[in-house]
Amino acid sequence: MGSDQDPFLPQRTFAGLTPPYSDPEQARVAILPVPYEATTEWRGGTRHGPLAIIDASQYLELYDLESDREPYTVGIQTLPELEPVMSGPRDMVERVYQASWSVIAQGKFLAVLGGEHSISLGAVQAYKETFPGLSVLQLDAHADLRDEYLGTRYGQACVMRRVFELCPIVQAGIRSLSREEKQFIAENALTPVYMADLEPGHNAADRILPLLSEKVYLTIDVDVLDPSVMPAVGTPEPGGMGWQQLLDIVRPVAQHRQIVGMDLVEFCPAEGPGFCAYLLAKLLYKLIGQAVPGS
Repeated sequence: MGSDQDPFLPQRTFAGLTPPYSDPEQARVAILPVPYEATTEWRGGTRHGPLAIIDASQYLELYDLESDREPYTVGIQTLPELEPVMSGPRDMVERVYQASWSVIAQGKFLAVLGGEHSISLGAVQAYKETFPGLSVLQLDAHADLRDEYLGTRYGQACVMRRVFELCPIVQAGIRSLSREEKQFIAENALTPVYMADLEPGHNAADRILPLLSEKVYLTIDVDVLDPSVMPAVGTPEPGGMGWQQLLDIVRPVAQHRQIVGMDLVEFCPAEGPGFCAYLLAKLLYKLIGQAVPGS
């Protein structure tokens, strides 16, 4: 005789939230896991990043000391994983666009968890249609401005070139790029804030804020952090940001501009210790608290 009890485990939700704080009808934030990986060149495993972050988030302290707030009270919905399309990155970008658009149309703040960086383009496309004056703030070790790489114009090394074709971009933390990308930056009068410019005592936000429009989409390739802080990435680069340095950039942006959506990408859990997933879960939680009023 069968049991009347539900034998299935509940879907994993960010921070282990339960209704009403995870209820789709009330949540003002939606987290979209996108376990897509097809154009990475070196260390693989970004497809495992989204669920690793969600699993680690179960151990978060829901009170944030820095802001004296409990960000979860705005409601955080965890969407099912978006099934990858393996016919090519351009088709996957379209799938992310469709999924992002459906969330944005509900008036929710969307946080996309990657997966490789190419997926960011789909979310930016949806936000650009909603906010025509959108600009994009990219925190990243790499410029990602190649026109084509490994036979595609839609891979992770080209994502910001495609984004730039849609809207203005501001880059910070860059410390590795090709000669082609350096020439593109010069020809298009871009003004990245290179890591070499982020010396102690220099306020990076003072340089970044004037370049941003009122509505901002934030894309964070987690290799912007130094490998001593975040070793679990596909292409680690020495000389990166520390935890507080990253927050010191994002915090003023949230205060003086409106961050309308964001993503965290390029996390490879197998390439580092378990604390890396927890660090990113805490980062996402803090950014939700800064970007979404009323938490």
